[in-house]
Amino acid sequence: MPQPRRDFEDLWDYDHPEETKAKFHNYISLHEGTMSEDERLELLTQLARCESLQGHFDVAHQLLDELEPMLSEATPTARIRSQLERGRTYNAADQSHDAERLFLKAWEEAGNHGFDGYAVDAAHMLGIVHLAKPDVALTWNEKALGLADSSADPAAQKWRGSLHNNMGWTQFAAERFETALEHFEKALDCRKTEGKTDDIREARWCVGRCLRSLGRTEEALAIQQALLKQIENMPEPDGFVYEELAECLNHLSRKKEATPYFRMAHEILSKDAWVVKHEPTRLRRLSTLGLDESS
Repeated sequence: MPQPRRDFEDLWDYDHPEETKAKFHNYISLHEGTMSEDERLELLTQLARCESLQGHFDVAHQLLDELEPMLSEATPTARIRSQLERGRTYNAADQSHDAERLFLKAWEEAGNHGFDGYAVDAAHMLGIVHLAKPDVALTWNEKALGLADSSADPAAQKWRGSLHNNMGWTQFAAERFETALEHFEKALDCRKTEGKTDDIREARWCVGRCLRSLGRTEEALAIQQALLKQIENMPEPDGFVYEELAECLNHLSRKKEATPYFRMAHEILSKDAWVVKHEPTRLRRLSTLGLDESS
């Protein structure tokens, strides 16, 4: 049974959760009298997700705690999404055991109700929880992809690009670069079908990054140079494109051309909270290689 389409999903901007939260509050004000209880509670789970994405884990848990007594057999969507969002909050706070427990519950319940989109979401999150165990992660991603490919539910089908991307990075981490490239190229095909410019650009970047690890550096450089033209007029510069340009040029012994891109990459990525927390060695490398040897 396909999950009914919720038009508030279109309000999501995962890069700007505070702005999304304001949009959700406005939506609630406009539609409060016409929403079902299931839909109203579902929206509250998404407010919790907004808090979690900002690192406000205690606030997210508090919101989910408040709606917990209102969940019942009559609100299956809200119950499943509550499990997903609490699981995501635990996972973001590095509490993977608790996260796994919630995602398994969501996987089972979504499957029982025929909500393929949420079942795929749960399986994809289980793949993320198990990133340290590549074979387990791939198993969950394969389950998710199999369901996304076979389902008639658009909410399940929309996950295909993300799943191929995740499987690509899992294979990449295992240094199975040829297989990784296959997934990245499939992810790019999915993104082109979806037609979202930012997602297409990111998928193309992944293809280029994998080509560099395969030793196909000239091809990788051509992709990053094309992406550079796309980002030149963007309000927020893309440090990852600068980084890859620099790495490709450096690998081709064009170190003088690479230096300013290393410097720009460091300037931008050193302001990225995730990179600062998880990739300090990467930032030190960018800083070192971005030094102007002529100064």
